[in-house]
Amino acid sequence: MRIATTSNEASLPPADLLLGVAITTIWGTNFVVIRFGLQSFPPLAFACLRFALVFVPAMLFVPRPKVGFGRLALYGAITGGGQFGLLFIALRGFISPGLGSLVIQCQVFFTVAIAAIKGGESLGIRQVIAAAFAVAGLSLIAFEGGGDASLEGLVLVLLAGLAWAVANILMRAGTPGGMLAFVIWSSPFAVLPLLILSLVFEGPEKILVASTSASALAWLSVVWQATGNTLFGFAAWGRLLQRHPAFLVAPLALLVPVFGIGSSVLLVGEGLQVWKIAATLLVIAGLGINLFGTTSSAREASYGPE
Repeated sequence: MRIATTSNEASLPPADLLLGVAITTIWGTNFVVIRFGLQSFPPLAFACLRFALVFVPAMLFVPRPKVGFGRLALYGAITGGGQFGLLFIALRGFISPGLGSLVIQCQVFFTVAIAAIKGGESLGIRQVIAAAFAVAGLSLIAFEGGGDASLEGLVLVLLAGLAWAVANILMRAGTPGGMLAFVIWSSPFAVLPLLILSLVFEGPEKILVASTSASALAWLSVVWQATGNTLFGFAAWGRLLQRHPAFLVAPLALLVPVFGIGSSVLLVGEGLQVWKIAATLLVIAGLGINLFGTTSSAREASYGPE
């Protein structure tokens, strides 16, 4: 099968398209997997276990990238304590997995805005329109969320998205050795702040009880966070970005909230009300408008793995 390698290609080959759909299916359904893990583990302890399992034993097989420890540490702390710490707290009763998978995608707008400010650029009219669609969708969630999304949950996930955006900018500065190596070797710097926060706010007793009484499903959730969602996800997404222009790969990320909401409806009984469908369409429309009006380098940065 002929594989596309230049920006002149109009579409992804079927094999790589299927791979991209598989990745976004994993990232979308992962929000339900997180909910299963949170039934046994406190959120911060759960996030800590996730990053610990990403680093060990992958460190034995993936060489450390030629990146300063300072940037690895900053990225790890932001993704650990910020992105995943806040997201896991939100998913433990403050927001449904489906809506969580949708709201977190607002990291795209944060990434574009930070990149524009950092580069001394102004946002174009397309980005403003895109943000307006997303804000309309988020407002609908805030007013109609009820038991599916509290205001606290919405704010927590938006802050997690902001942390993700900052992490995107750090990764965009360059990842010699690839995204996967960067993520693996930044993981221990996520473990330490998460462990400290867990000990302080969740307490050693809760951590010990959870570790000794967690269900097999909860432990499988931890393993899946590290292996399927992170190691496979980052490796495969990085492979696609190496083989194809970002403008061909990035649109696949729009499927993440679709799979997130679909799996939440099917597996945990999340309702699919009319307002939720409308909010989803508004946010995805905003993401799509932003995507197709952004340069390929910005797309690659803002539509990275979850």
